Amino acid sequence: MKIVVIGTGVIVERFITAAQEVEGVTFVAVYSRSVNSGVAFAGKNGVAKVYTNLDEMLADPDIDFVYVASPNSLHFEHVKKSLHAGKNVICEKPFTSTYEEALSLSAIAKETGLFLFEAITTIYLPNYKILKEYLPEIGAVRIVQCNYSQYSLKYDKLLEGDLPNVFNPKYSGGTLMDLNIYNLHFVLNLFGQPKRVSYFPNLFKNGIDTSGTAILEYSGFICDCTASKDSRGRSFVTIQGEKGYIHVDGSGSLCRSIHVSVGGRECTVNEQAKENILYYEIFAFQEMFSLKDFSKCYESLDYTCTVMKTVEDALKSGGILF
Repeated sequence: MKIVVIGTGVIVERFITAAQEVEGVTFVAVYSRSVNSGVAFAGKNGVAKVYTNLDEMLADPDIDFVYVASPNSLHFEHVKKSLHAGKNVICEKPFTSTYEEALSLSAIAKETGLFLFEAITTIYLPNYKILKEYLPEIGAVRIVQCNYSQYSLKYDKLLEGDLPNVFNPKYSGGTLMDLNIYNLHFVLNLFGQPKRVSYFPNLFKNGIDTSGTAILEYSGFICDCTASKDSRGRSFVTIQGEKGYIHVDGSGSLCRSIHVSVGGRECTVNEQAKENILYYEIFAFQEMFSLKDFSKCYESLDYTCTVMKTVEDALKSGGILF
């Protein structure tokens, strides 16, 4: 995998650091609209080439993968152009701004025979996979609670009159797209698409959600997905069943450890040796690419589209439109 990165944010640096531990992955270029930002980023992260022209970058034969970490609303354009240029793509979460965009990109990838991955940590984590194995032991699920609360210094900027991208409707910002997306992935990968989703956001005066709760209704149980960038709280996931429960300490995006309680038997599990958890998704992408496992890739892509349908339904329910 010879990758160019679109974007120079913190998540890109974490991605590069994690990928350095995955055999067969190299970074050959960075694209940035600002030449100064691109040069500074390249020098700091050991990347040889800097592009400020997207078309020139996509014409580079040394590149076979594009890692898209631009603002949310630009994902669709950047992924689409990359696929049409014959490049495989890894796209940061949230995959797109709308369900229709997700379906369109999925169709292009399948028609052109290219790999297209959503970079979402949760579903590739070893602890999350172990949680799936324990799930039948707790019996019929009745209640699921997910809370991802992470006070943002950019919220302070918002209150001061600035408009950071993460709180800008123009860039498909907001807390559901930034944090609650992890909760939705956590739940949907376990239980599938809900019968109904309702979103109850705390809206800033520009119409963006700074926190909120999504209620997902399934046959036999209810799921509460809460996320906040405007208040402080404890992040966790708890799945309650008739015979016991599973508790994740910390956000579902990390799954740092899993505590299982069934019939008086208690155990705590942690099989994640890597501190930088992005390693696990990159390892999975490289493995699918090296094995040319398009079937697994496209199955994951179909799942991503399912998540985006639920995201869109939640946003519409909360009166948020992009």
